[in-house]
Amino acid sequence: MTTTTSAPAAPRTGGVRRIVLDGAGVPISALLAEPEPGPDSFGAPRATVVALHGGGMSAGYFHGQAQPGLSLLTLGARLGFTVLSLDRPGYGDSTARLPHGQTLTEQSDTLRAALADFSARHATGAGLFLLAHSYGGKLALTAAARDTGAAGAPLLGLDVSGCGQEYAVGPEDLPGSRGHGHWTRNWGALRLYPPGTFRASGALVAPMPERERAEALRWPGLFPEVAARVRVPVRLTFAEYESWWRHDEAALARLTGRFTAAPRVLVERLPDAGHNISLGLAARTYHLRALAFLEECLATLRPEV
Repeated sequence: MTTTTSAPAAPRTGGVRRIVLDGAGVPISALLAEPEPGPDSFGAPRATVVALHGGGMSAGYFHGQAQPGLSLLTLGARLGFTVLSLDRPGYGDSTARLPHGQTLTEQSDTLRAALADFSARHATGAGLFLLAHSYGGKLALTAAARDTGAAGAPLLGLDVSGCGQEYAVGPEDLPGSRGHGHWTRNWGALRLYPPGTFRASGALVAPMPERERAEALRWPGLFPEVAARVRVPVRLTFAEYESWWRHDEAALARLTGRFTAAPRVLVERLPDAGHNISLGLAARTYHLRALAFLEECLATLRPEV
């Protein structure tokens, strides 16, 4: 049984620490930031943000260090939220156990177990809010469709960036065994990122597991059924220079029309941003908007006066 532990070799930076969770026998490494107790702070978390990185990345994607203010973890903790950024199954500490990765359904089951382990050991506030990027968005949607939260921690909503329904590229251009796909599709123009981003990003990039790459081809066919089963509020963000996904008006109408059970679906575009939003200069803007959406989800829980 893998228990929640701190890794002694990893330094604590800005209140962010590394932990390992038990995903039904699979060790799931993560970065954790919690509100600090004190007279001018929230103390107990108001809710817990669960951040899920994209393909070929890692938990550090949401803890950008190239410029102050980019990190979702430190921002969320300052605003009273616990932020848990996971290495998805097939990444981080689970790589040795899952050398070929997992399907989205399998990742959803592992995620549920890891979140149950976390919730048993940490206060989660009003519930869990999934904030996900790219392939992590596919997992967030799949998990929500299967109602993957944790015992005693309801799912409050989803905020997904860089993930749609219809690819803007052909199958031959999707990430494969030779790499993560065309550089410019992942990043966009250099001017969209702070100096030092690409030197620092080497520590964040990881091989994309084989089973994950194979399932990417099936996503457009899986999406309609997945979206139809999501029953929590959803917010989708597309960067101005997003080039992996179609996000023209017709494509967005088809996309949002699939969420037949969600009480609310929002779509936004983020100016001056490329696909890897949370590492770019627009990261703080995106994170603030995502957390504002969480505030809206929390507001619906308040009793009517």
